[in-house]
Amino acid sequence: MTVDRRESLRAFGAFVTGSAAAAGQPAGGPETDILTPVLELVNATEFESMARLGLPPARYQTISGGHRGSFDKMTFRQRLMVYAMDLDLTTELFGYEMFAPIIVGPVANQGELHADGELGTARGAAAAKAIMVATSESSHPIDQIVAASTEPVWSQVYADAPNAGDQAAQAVGAGCKALCVTIGVSAGGAPIATNWDAVQQLTQAVNVPVVVKGIMSVDDARTALQRGADGLVVSNHGGLMGGHGALPVDVLPTVADAVNGQVPILVDGSFRRGTDVLKGLALGATAVMVARPPMWGLAAYGAEGVQAVVEILQTELARNMAMTGRPTISMIDRELVRVDKW
Repeated sequence: MTVDRRESLRAFGAFVTGSAAAAGQPAGGPETDILTPVLELVNATEFESMARLGLPPARYQTISGGHRGSFDKMTFRQRLMVYAMDLDLTTELFGYEMFAPIIVGPVANQGELHADGELGTARGAAAAKAIMVATSESSHPIDQIVAASTEPVWSQVYADAPNAGDQAAQAVGAGCKALCVTIGVSAGGAPIATNWDAVQQLTQAVNVPVVVKGIMSVDDARTALQRGADGLVVSNHGGLMGGHGALPVDVLPTVADAVNGQVPILVDGSFRRGTDVLKGLALGATAVMVARPPMWGLAAYGAEGVQAVVEILQTELARNMAMTGRPTISMIDRELVRVDKW
């Protein structure tokens, strides 16, 4: 029997609104040196310690950790007496109806994490009905990655790359539905000044939406729009840029206010729980990119791990939408989040 996941969410809404036991699962990974069966893990953070078991320390270090301080300062303002049985996470982005506003973000060289690499990520993300962003530094050709997925695949290129135009054309030709142009860092991870002329050339060269990734200021957001961006990703590339200790979720509200709905805004950076995703949506994001948690799942379990991580985040998001009185995406607003000063 095929189970429709939207119907499952509606049933889940009934369970949440009638049971105090659904308040959440504890965070933190299991303390074990044995790989736990994937279906026994209950939150995304548990996958991190599972990934550690099978990776060389140096490679594990590249996908471990995160910066949680800003999320910990945020609490929810709950609405009471709201009918929450008809949960709906559906979000439209560039004309496509996403099952939920969670996208698997770009990570290079995934073949170093698991033999299937990006093909496993594509299959796992698709099984969870999520968009995946493949990088120009992938372990497999982009046409194979697109073919492995039943959901849209986006392609990421670096604005400063001398062959960025060729990479973009190849990705679009392979069937990628959007182009993610990274600014502020080179392919090797070094911070660089943004070549906005190169960004504009890419926005004019392809016939798919172009989102500019690496926005950490209002000025950059405005410049990206002037150069033809169809969307923005508020991101500091895992801490490689931004300065002053600011995290993407800190910058997000100011950028969202300045853009004022002209284009969709995405955000990434240490999103680990459904509550984090809900905070990002409340502060102005159309959708949230998660990168490291799906990579933990890939490293430990392959495609099944990617699927499990994304579905855990989707379920947590649904639960917290219901519990805060915002059962649909359109009901999520800035008033939901209170930022405490420490």
